[in-house]
Formats: sequence, structure tokens, C-alpha cells
Amino acid sequence: MPATDFKDYYKILGVDKTATSEEIKKAYRKLARKYHPDLNPGDKGAEQKFKEINEAQEVLSDPEKRSKYDQFGQYWQQAAAGSPPPGAGVNSGSDYSQYGSFDDFINELLGRFGGQARKGSSGQRVYSYRTSSPKTGGFGGFEDAFGAGGFQPEVPAADTEAAITLTFAEAFQGTQKRFQLDGETINVRIPPGAKPGSRIRIKGKGRTSPFNQQRGDLYLTIDLQPHPLFKFEEENIVCEIPITPEEAALGAEIKIPTPEGSVSMKIPRGVDSGQSLRLRGKGWRGSKGKRSDQIVKLKIVTPKELTPQERECYEKLRQASSFNPRRSIEEVRL
Repeated sequence: MPATDFKDYYKILGVDKTATSEEIKKAYRKLARKYHPDLNPGDKGAEQKFKEINEAQEVLSDPEKRSKYDQFGQYWQQAAAGSPPPGAGVNSGSDYSQYGSFDDFINELLGRFGGQARKGSSGQRVYSYRTSSPKTGGFGGFEDAFGAGGFQPEVPAADTEAAITLTFAEAFQGTQKRFQLDGETINVRIPPGAKPGSRIRIKGKGRTSPFNQQRGDLYLTIDLQPHPLFKFEEENIVCEIPITPEEAALGAEIKIPTPEGSVSMKIPRGVDSGQSLRLRGKGWRGSKGKRSDQIVKLKIVTPKELTPQERECYEKLRQASSFNPRRSIEEVRL
């Protein structure tokens, strides 16, 4: 990649170079929602921005790619693929037998660590190079560039990251989605129980590698639209349910909404506002059909308007009650 084509992925996501993986993920989700093609139909600028955001996320969310990017700058892709930078190919007249790794080669090329190029018989700059080979587990040597072995670097496929937003119902029940990515229509099946931040791999639907023309995989990151009642709390889902003062004081049996319909739940007497109760096995779908729990947070709600009869009952209760919820703090001083 020429220096003029270098993209500052940190700047694209609006984060510092010291940003944590969680900060990078948060920035990516925010920008992905803003520039998603479904929310900006026909906007070529937003479409290009969305592509850049996904490209930046793909690199910075991968510790190995990010390390290469931070170390080698515009040459990070060659470092990750184990191939020489532009202009340093096998027909360039260069000898790559001197160095033990691609890192050594790049460090000298960039003038790092006081590295100096040696002179060949022709007076040219001469480098050594060995390509990374998964068969050897490290940097393996290769025959003369003009011999039978040749220079054949192992090049990884170009995987692609994208975001997809679902409703709670679609994520819980599973759904089929069709969307456009780089001009291609892609059909994908979302299995039941998809959670925010989870990823789905679609084989062979990523970008095409410019080195070997093989397509990588597409990784879809799941995001959910806000729901008026349910929220996630780790593996469980949470809902806030209002109850009356008399239900809190006397106890009650009330109907509680769950992802698959209402169920009856007993409220013990004497509960407080903010107290949580658990409905076991009524939460989100998990692996092998197992369900997480649903957490019910109680909120005591008082009526804003009272009928004459209700007001009379509350007045009698106030006169007859000996309960003082502030007794323990009456003598508190600084």
C-alpha cells in the first residue's frame, strides 16, 4: 500500500491509539448505526464511510492485525501476509537471503533500530526475506527466487466485518435476512437466540484477496433495536414491572410478560421498590434449547389521582399505621 493510500483507522473510528478493545467496539457500533446503508438509502458518501468503518473495525478488533498495523504503518498488510512491500518483488533484483524475518526487513526499510541496507555487487540496496509458513510454524527459508521454489508467500483470505440490526423478536425467534453488501445481495439465516455483540460467520462472502483471488468470510455483528420493556443483563433479560403500594404491602399474584407470553408470578408481601425477583428458565434462548432467566425488578407506583373513597382509605391507613420507614435515620448527623 503506498503511503498516500494509508488509512488512519484510529481517526476513522474517532478513538485514540491507546483505546481499549471495548472502546473500539463501542465507537464502531455507534458509527455503524449512523452510516448504515439501510438508514442512508442512496447516500454514496455514507456507504463509503460505512465501508471504511468496517475496514477499521476488522483491523483494530484483531489483536494480531492491530499489532502489525501499529508497528509497520502503511506496510502492515504485507507484514500480516508475509509478503514484501511494493517494489520488492522477486524480479526486482533484490536478494532476500540476509534477514531472518519480515519484521527485520521492514524495520530496515523504515530505518528503525539503526538498521542499514548492505550493498550488493551491483551497488543496489539488498534485503533478505523469508516468508511465514504455517507448515513450519515460523519463518521458513526458500530457494533462490529464480529457482524452482520461487517466492510463494502464504496469503490469508480477506475476511469482512459488517453489522446487522434486528428486533428483539427476530433475534429471539430467528429470522432470514437479505441485505446488500458491496453491491452483492446476501441471504443469511439468523439462528434463534442471537444476542447483542454476537457474530455470525458466512463462509465465502468476504472480500476477494488481491494476491490469490480467493474470497474470505463475512462476519456479521449482531445489534438489537431497543425494546420498550426488555433489556439484557449478561445472559439474562431484565424487565421493570410496576406494582401498587397495597400489592407491595400485602403481597399479590400478577401477570408478568415474557418473550413467549405472560406468566403468573407471586409477589411476596413487604417487598421494596427496586427489589428483584427471578423467573427461572423464562429468559433468552441459549444453546441446545436451554433458556436463561428473566429478572423482574419491582417498582412501587402511587396513584396520581384518588377517588374520595380511596383518599378516605389512605387517610385511615395513615392514622392507624405505626410503620415509620425513616426511623433508622432520624438521629443521623454529620
